Amino acid sequence: MVTVVKIFRYIIGILLTFLIVFPFYWVIVSSFKPADQILKPDLFPKTFTLIHYQELIEQTSYLTNLSNSIIVSIGTMAISVLIVIPASFALYRMKFKGRKFVSRLILATYVFPGILLLVPVYQLMADLNLVNSLLGLVVINVTFAAPFSVWLMHGFFDNVPIALDESAAIDGAGRMRTLFQIILPLIGPGIATISVYAFIMAWTEFAFSSVLINSDTLRTLPIGLNAIMGQYTVRWGWTTAGAVLALLPVVIFFAFVGKYFVKGLTAGAVK
Repeated sequence: MVTVVKIFRYIIGILLTFLIVFPFYWVIVSSFKPADQILKPDLFPKTFTLIHYQELIEQTSYLTNLSNSIIVSIGTMAISVLIVIPASFALYRMKFKGRKFVSRLILATYVFPGILLLVPVYQLMADLNLVNSLLGLVVINVTFAAPFSVWLMHGFFDNVPIALDESAAIDGAGRMRTLFQIILPLIGPGIATISVYAFIMAWTEFAFSSVLINSDTLRTLPIGLNAIMGQYTVRWGWTTAGAVLALLPVVIFFAFVGKYFVKGLTAGAVK
């Protein structure tokens, strides 16, 4: 009976892995196929070509879109970390009236879809002269990434014994010194977790970017790839090649902090 259960689990695991991996494999393989073979159901291309990547870089503004996305994503990640860490420290390590209410209110902000705020956000950005600006995108992305990141940090701060704060206070350390010299080194996985979350959220954001950016030179990757697809025809070669290149920065970034991100998810889930 145990063997049957294990076999069944292996089968389910293989099927789930196939469902997750196959779309990525199909996009990557299709990006190397000639244009007349992309839509054919061939698991292995008969011939390989780099023409789609060459045309994408030479005939489109893909590199500009890529640099814009990198700027916005790194800016969102950096500012989110700078805001979330002290905010989490104040919320989860300091005692004040309404602390639990604020904690619940932060999570409650995600009850409503962000798309409902599209019109008021545009009006606000227009009043601040941040329409058609990469800084405006960073501000919006931080606004949506920071609350959830603060909630994610709850488990990490709870895993650090409160006795460390008390010992530091006895030794004369202030709040900020306690945070940066004692707690910060112990919540490294949490910092990696919110960094990856903020980076990927900014990297894939589409709705606000499509509304707030109207200049071709300031488009981010999601907007640029959408423009490449065209209104009446789809350049599948350019689209698949662009998707592959869009994955590379995320894969490279995750390769460096991925182990801390996975460790952070498991560590932050248990108090």
